[in-house]
Amino acid sequence: MGATRTTGSAGSTARWLARLAMLAAIGAVVVLLLALGEGGLVVIGAGFLGLVICGIGIWWFVAHRGSVRLLGALLAIAAPVAVVVLLAYDGLWVTALALSLCWGAALACARAALRRARPERPMRAIAVSPPKRPVLIMNPKSGGGKVGRFRLAERAEELGARVILLDPSAPADVAALARRAVAEGADLLGVAGGDGTQALVAAVAAEHDLPFLVVSAGTRNHFALDLGLDRSDPSRCLDALTDGEELRVDLGDVAGRAFVNTVSFGVYADVVQRPEYRDDKAGTALTLMPDLLLGEHVRRLDGRIDGTELSSQQALLVSNNPYASPDELGAGGRRPRLDGGELGVLSIRVEDAAQAADVAVRGSQSAGLTVLTAQRVHVTADMDEMPVAVDGEALRMPTPVVCTLRPGALRVLLPRDRPGVVAPAPPVNWRRIIDLAFGRTGRTTAERTRS
Repeated sequence: MGATRTTGSAGSTARWLARLAMLAAIGAVVVLLLALGEGGLVVIGAGFLGLVICGIGIWWFVAHRGSVRLLGALLAIAAPVAVVVLLAYDGLWVTALALSLCWGAALACARAALRRARPERPMRAIAVSPPKRPVLIMNPKSGGGKVGRFRLAERAEELGARVILLDPSAPADVAALARRAVAEGADLLGVAGGDGTQALVAAVAAEHDLPFLVVSAGTRNHFALDLGLDRSDPSRCLDALTDGEELRVDLGDVAGRAFVNTVSFGVYADVVQRPEYRDDKAGTALTLMPDLLLGEHVRRLDGRIDGTELSSQQALLVSNNPYASPDELGAGGRRPRLDGGELGVLSIRVEDAAQAADVAVRGSQSAGLTVLTAQRVHVTADMDEMPVAVDGEALRMPTPVVCTLRPGALRVLLPRDRPGVVAPAPPVNWRRIIDLAFGRTGRTTAERTRS
């Protein structure tokens, strides 16, 4: 079969965007060449050196205490400030601004071209009839009291659902409550609460092949975010009870326990075990990090990611489907889809300031970060039980721990009217951009082989 060409209006737009990206990239090179005699290399060198020093400063701040931590904080703040001052003092800010604008325009046009050349196939939802006996489990304490603030229990009951309101003073087995609801005839299970609670009830729904309703009443609501739900107004999620559609998504499994987002091993898992973490996340992490990273009794992880061996890792994160980028694991991080049938894996090993600087400069290309996808992840350590954070919940599990994925195991009921999933920016591949610009092909050979 010949090369697949990008056709139609989207293909034409992609070609023009690719050409604009190339022109902007060439413009950045021209600006640099014209400025060589006027400090163009100083701009590049200052930016690079500032990034390296900032990375070193952050490492010292995180991995040390006392005066070294203070020095690290000063370096992390002073490095970018010093770069700006240098450029302004030497009159190089115009060159730096021109370079930044040209390169920023090149990246923006390149990502837009790649997105239009091969749009991400959306997760396919199907129309379904409203449930007749829905049961929702609600945690009134979750998300700072969103259940009460948005009148979720009253709204759900008005729509015909039976609501089980948890008592914050008496911890309950939510999985047992969900199973009892199924035994009593529930044809839908749902949760208004955090992702940890969502996962426990989702496992019961998947076990009985019942639809599951996610109500974004937790603190971060990562699962709801990647389902395209409204996180600012959780009451909108309840619209699915009367006007909904169904989506099949994957469900992660860690040692027999379901997870919807992530499983963390190593440093983060050690931190969340501490009782004080819930009330003081940043303070607890900073107190523990030096001992966890460089202390005498540092515990390291070994992992087998399908056929890839990883040794002496400080942290390992496994996600239910990969994130768009290792830089997107924070509050705003997104997974492009939840039905891809693959685990995402991010492993970290940074042991000194030089490696921290390498991560700051090269990101996911550095030796300190390993980014993979897998069907099976086997994690072990020199201990009988290891701390594990499952969807943010602190647990301990017998060593070794195995993570797998159950493709399409969970039926999720979603409201038709929802914000939707924002397609993440694709990684920039300049070979593909050149191909697009000259109309040679819309996809790489590897991509054609996969399709």
